[in-house]
Amino acid sequence: MLRPITIAVFAAVIGLWWLAGHLGWVSAFLLPAPATVADTMGDLIASGELARHSLVSLRRVSLGYAFAITLAVPLALLFVLSRPLRATFEPLLEFLRQIPPLALMPLLMLWLGIGETQKIGIIVLSCFFPIFLGVRGGFAAVDRKLIDVGTVCGFARPEIMLRIVLPSALPAIVVGLRIGLGYSWRALVGAELIASSAGLGYMIVDAENLARTDIVLAGILVIGALGLAADLLLRLAIRTLAPWLAGDLEMARA
Repeated sequence: MLRPITIAVFAAVIGLWWLAGHLGWVSAFLLPAPATVADTMGDLIASGELARHSLVSLRRVSLGYAFAITLAVPLALLFVLSRPLRATFEPLLEFLRQIPPLALMPLLMLWLGIGETQKIGIIVLSCFFPIFLGVRGGFAAVDRKLIDVGTVCGFARPEIMLRIVLPSALPAIVVGLRIGLGYSWRALVGAELIASSAGLGYMIVDAENLARTDIVLAGILVIGALGLAADLLLRLAIRTLAPWLAGDLEMARA
């Protein structure tokens, strides 16, 4: 549930937004009033356009995020377990990590075409490294003394992994998952820039070309709301599966 202070902050931002337009601090063309954006959003909902674009973007983000997890988690575990593998491929991965995913868009268009695969590929590249680094850092930071205690207690290797290593690594893994999820939404607009006919990013860019700032703001607000809801669902899932992390999640929210 939203705290009263959180609601007050959102209300203050909306109030400042309204005041900026009402007092003429910013042109109504550049920053339409909250009521104008709300009316536009209502029209988009009534026409079904908002739902159509939102569902397309949700599917792209979900697939890209799932693929990134599928690739990043096993690779991070291999890096933790194999020093030769880490020494061989870490410089290459560090090199790739410095390249913005959108800079690879022309190559992805040539390799993957301009369909859904290219758009999902951009999202995968955007959220792969936060997840990879979170998983790798979490497992690498596990206290060796805890593993030694488990060995002394007679735990088998799978039991040590499940009862000692994984719980110790989870806080860093959760941070990586949450950052990666946020990056997937950030990459959405860039992924939908090229040859798209649907999606919130397409809706925003199309509205920009038509000088419809109200639609641009509506799309931005919807992306923020969907991203916030996705993060909330992720935190709820983590709290259900790993209730001992509830305190860490609350600290992350503070």
